[in-house]
Amino acid sequence: MKYVVFFRNLNLGRRNCPDKALLEQAFEAAGALRPASFQVNGTLVFEARSDAAARRVLAAASAHLNTACGLREPGFLRRLAAVAELVDSQPFASQRLDDVYDCCISFLSAEAGELPALPLCSARGDAEVFAYHAASHTALGLSRQLGASPGSSNALLEKTLGTPTTMRNWGTLSRLVAKHFSQR
Repeated sequence: MKYVVFFRNLNLGRRNCPDKALLEQAFEAAGALRPASFQVNGTLVFEARSDAAARRVLAAASAHLNTACGLREPGFLRRLAAVAELVDSQPFASQRLDDVYDCCISFLSAEAGELPALPLCSARGDAEVFAYHAASHTALGLSRQLGASPGSSNALLEKTLGTPTTMRNWGTLSRLVAKHFSQR
């Protein structure tokens, strides 16, 4: 079965972050089959025999990366098939996007607290979380650029929940699924 891990604040080759080779080697040493880094944003696809095995691989690889380069950021594990289902569902199709800078998907841990009533909007109006799927611990958000830089629905979530999350934009997930999900 294929899995994808989305690391928080991991940009390949930056301080306290692995390069592509180290990231893939850490997962292979932890028992992952065919680990493949995707882009430079801390996204990696690998195969494992079960959900439990995939969780063990992530834990062991994360420990290795902490020792090797000082990476302390969490990784958020998902089945690639579930990410493909999300992409196929076209969750942004019903949103008005004419003023949207980016469509964002945030991955939360199972331990994340309850979200307040949605939509959740930043005070400036430059970030919005409009949907949360509790079963997959996934939130959908929009960022708007009202000033010099765009808002972040992921930062809004982290501030609201007081817990780390990580985000990928819609284009990244679409390309990930197109490249790595073979049932297309």
